[in-house]
Amino acid sequence: MTQSESPAELQTTNTDAWAQLSGDYERARGREDSLDRMVEWPAQRGMLGDVSGRSILDLGCGNGGKIAELVRDGAAESVGVDISGNFVADPPVGLQLLRADLSVPQAIPELTGRRFDRILFLQSFGYAADPVATLVSARDLLTDDGFILLTRTQPIRYAVERMEQNGTSLGEEYFAGGTHFHVSGWNDGIALAKRTYTISDLLNIFAAAGLRVEAAAEPQLSEEDARRLPHKKAWLDKHLGILIFRLRPVAAAG
Repeated sequence: MTQSESPAELQTTNTDAWAQLSGDYERARGREDSLDRMVEWPAQRGMLGDVSGRSILDLGCGNGGKIAELVRDGAAESVGVDISGNFVADPPVGLQLLRADLSVPQAIPELTGRRFDRILFLQSFGYAADPVATLVSARDLLTDDGFILLTRTQPIRYAVERMEQNGTSLGEEYFAGGTHFHVSGWNDGIALAKRTYTISDLLNIFAAAGLRVEAAAEPQLSEEDARRLPHKKAWLDKHLGILIFRLRPVAAAG
């Protein structure tokens, strides 16, 4: 992957890769020591709060397992969108699963005229062809009191990886810019093209999309799980984990 490749070319590359990786991701998530199961998903649920009676749109929903769980827990009519189309076989009543690109949610015909109380980008936002445009499109699908829950991998994780590969420093790689290949932890035969980003990049994207950060979290293992699974504790100590943001539209000046 070169820095001269366009966002559209990058998106096509990762779309093809995700179609192959989606099954590997679900198998990894099913493991007893999955950080998604132990750390990320519980933290995401906590940031979502009570979903009873809330309509939810999950953009980049994978197989739809998480949005299905939310519907079973009382969420109202909800939708999951994923480019792979490898969905759970028995979605609950009230859940619609769509094979589509998350980059412009308003362009998905089945979402026309709909509004949602909660919109999720759970580790999927990096696949958006134009991050600001995608968030603007999602923002316009929110109800008046709705919010977006967005998670991203700590950018330090990729900077550490590149530092070790290139024999450079953490600071050099954190601020390097451009794109790089990241070998998937779910399948070491597949590499994803990753745009580098910093935390300030994320905050600026949110601001440009007319969103404010209402709350943020950096979830870690519980003390009990850290003692029980020292290899996972060591991984998190080195790579830090994920960032979770609850985003609301900026109020119009009155």
